[in-house]
Amino acid sequence: MQNNNNKICITAISLGKGGAERSAAMLSQMLDGLGYEVHLAILNDEIDFPYAGTLINLGALKKEEDSLMNRYSRFRHFRKYLQKNKINFVIDHRPKNQYFRELFYDHYIYKDIAKIYVTHSSKLETYLTENPKKFVKLCNKNIANVAVSHHIEQNILQAAGIQNTTTIYNTFDPNWGMQNDTLPEELKDKDYLLSYGRINDTIKDFQFLMQSFAASKLWERGVHLVIMGDGTDKKMLQEKAKTLSGGAQIIFLPFTSEPFGIIKNARYVTLTSKYEGFPMVLVESLSLGTPVVALDIVSGPSEIVVDGENGLLITKREVSLFSKCLVRMYDDNALYERCKTNAKTSVGRFAPREIAKQWQEVINHE
Repeated sequence: MQNNNNKICITAISLGKGGAERSAAMLSQMLDGLGYEVHLAILNDEIDFPYAGTLINLGALKKEEDSLMNRYSRFRHFRKYLQKNKINFVIDHRPKNQYFRELFYDHYIYKDIAKIYVTHSSKLETYLTENPKKFVKLCNKNIANVAVSHHIEQNILQAAGIQNTTTIYNTFDPNWGMQNDTLPEELKDKDYLLSYGRINDTIKDFQFLMQSFAASKLWERGVHLVIMGDGTDKKMLQEKAKTLSGGAQIIFLPFTSEPFGIIKNARYVTLTSKYEGFPMVLVESLSLGTPVVALDIVSGPSEIVVDGENGLLITKREVSLFSKCLVRMYDDNALYERCKTNAKTSVGRFAPREIAKQWQEVINHE
């Protein structure tokens, strides 16, 4: 039954490829399942993930030369849409890196609408703009400021002076294990480690991973490293791989919206990012029964991974240390089987039913 008192618009950059984008798409499904009237506004015309509700694809309105007038026209269209549909709440997942743009959203687009801002990254300037002191005042008018990890809530939002904060973790799709899990031809009969995500090396640090894989010498035993995704640094990484020992056994695959079989059949999944918010690759992998090996970066991994129980957490970004952990998770059968056995149950608290309840509490608290 639809909840007509709460018409919600979720705003995101797109529904393509990234963890924040997948999170916004899954939130639309959870809120729709709870009976809310859901609208989903995206700024770029990229749609890879399933969603629920009515889509407002502002990206489709972009012209080849995106002039200031064209951008203003899209903003006006968005404002009129919110008014026409009598939206009660906006849940905004966008990065917020320009104060005056956020001032415009607050004073014009979202005027007289209750707002919830979601912070997906531990990089302060990505979500608090270049003028955090002024932006905090805008945030403190929101009905809630949601962080996707406790670290972000305590050390980013609260430390900046933002009030009315809460942590709601991202969720995963429990139907993943029942969907198409076939392997691409290039992975059949191969033993491989996996890393996946948007190929932006300044964030994900795939070079560190490749160097660690080379140092591990697992490739001498026929093990492959698979890097799956698309992005601006993919060609650079492919060239870098050619210079490394074992580089011939580094396989690059394109982004796919159905990575289930690739994740399930990996020996384990790795994470070497320089920063994250709440790395969905870890939750997704564990939900499919695949252990993880992750750097213990400041936000996310330590709230997901219990060292030695569902994966390994590495405290320092050192090639020698990380490569040893790659070997340990591969060779230590007792450790591996324990982590594999615990993987699915370890992420039960991130299941959609649990996360949906938390979102409902925040919305109804208003």
